[in-house]
Amino acid sequence: MKLHGVHVPHQKNTADSEPQRITVPKTVSIPMSMHIGKPAKVIVKKGDSVKVGQLIGEADGFVSSNIHASVSGKVQKIDEMTASNGARVSCVVIESDGKQERFEEIKAPVVEDFEGLVKAVKLSGVVGLGGAGFPSFVKLSVKDLSRIDAVVINAAECEPYITSDTRTMLDKSEYVFKGIQALKKFMGVKRFIIGIEKNKPKSIVKMKALADRDDAVDVHVLPSIYPQGGEKVLVFNTMNRVIPKGGLPINVGAVVINVTTLAFIGEYLETGMPLVEKCITLDGSAVKEPKNVIAPIGTAIKDVIESAGGLKSEAAKILYGGPMMGIAVPSADEPILKNTNAIIVMDEKEATLPKTTPCINCGACLTHCPFRLDPRSIANAYKLRSGEDLEKLCVDLCMECGCCSYVCPANRPLVQTNKLAKAVLRNYLNAKKEAK
Repeated sequence: MKLHGVHVPHQKNTADSEPQRITVPKTVSIPMSMHIGKPAKVIVKKGDSVKVGQLIGEADGFVSSNIHASVSGKVQKIDEMTASNGARVSCVVIESDGKQERFEEIKAPVVEDFEGLVKAVKLSGVVGLGGAGFPSFVKLSVKDLSRIDAVVINAAECEPYITSDTRTMLDKSEYVFKGIQALKKFMGVKRFIIGIEKNKPKSIVKMKALADRDDAVDVHVLPSIYPQGGEKVLVFNTMNRVIPKGGLPINVGAVVINVTTLAFIGEYLETGMPLVEKCITLDGSAVKEPKNVIAPIGTAIKDVIESAGGLKSEAAKILYGGPMMGIAVPSADEPILKNTNAIIVMDEKEATLPKTTPCINCGACLTHCPFRLDPRSIANAYKLRSGEDLEKLCVDLCMECGCCSYVCPANRPLVQTNKLAKAVLRNYLNAKKEAK
């Protein structure tokens, strides 16, 4: 079986940019939903004084995540905001006192066994920092640890522009190693595979140095082809195993974890400081000085841009994440989230979409799809709102990587159509289930 993809421009302009800490903003707006699953429950109220690392939102369910204050100061209000997916979510607005005082109760967790590790990861509030936002303690909560043949460390960072994971490997490799040692000790994992694209030579050197220190660690240097960092793609290209439809990596003996997430776990076990800030890549045609910056979670995008040098031209589009799978934000008032790994600011020329023309049935979308889906047929089935056909076409396998749209000579919005088609399929399957 051969997995397909596309060769995108790397544009890793900031790979050598050591992260700069931005000026502490006057206010932060911290949403209670920055993760897959149920939003956290607000446990502070207007007027409360808070410090950095203090719990302000408590995980409200198994698939949920703790949320902590990223600045010290006073809770200005408990508000609501519209998330990038259109949902209304609660948020805690904190007025910073500029002192960044550390919460007194923060201390390194005492971990003695697997259950203690999972508890510590849960308390830290860490989620998938590569962009997915899945609560990390849930991913590590494997009932039968003997099922794990390998932990696959996702260091591919295949999206154009983004270099925040690269900076983790260069600047925090020791914490990557400590994270590996913790999983090895408390989960009994005997094999760790670091999957990294060959376009990151300095990071490869750093990761191979870790492998030299522990025989359980292997570095797989992978071709620079997008979407190399997709979970199913990465597992296939590192372990030669195919995750079944509807399955998870554990079904083929794998646990996949982002390299920055793993480094954070290693650092948290040493310091006890929960997830309160992010290293993000700021780049794009409108940015005056592309660079990596460290910002408190909840900082408005406009404050990040201003603190990092501003823009050289008017922003026409702003993305959370990269240009292939990133999400456009409605305004620069939107906050930095836990899973924000990049902010891409485009000028008018870069943001203007090309004119769409009729499909010429060239088959490029099918040829380049990592899972060999047929976006042409999916688009036709979506037009007819045929849930039955969409089920046969396996549209639910689409990971919305955007390869189909990228290669389409007619510039058709295929990935957007796939996303809409998945909603039609869900409604069809629900109706079929209710009819039984």
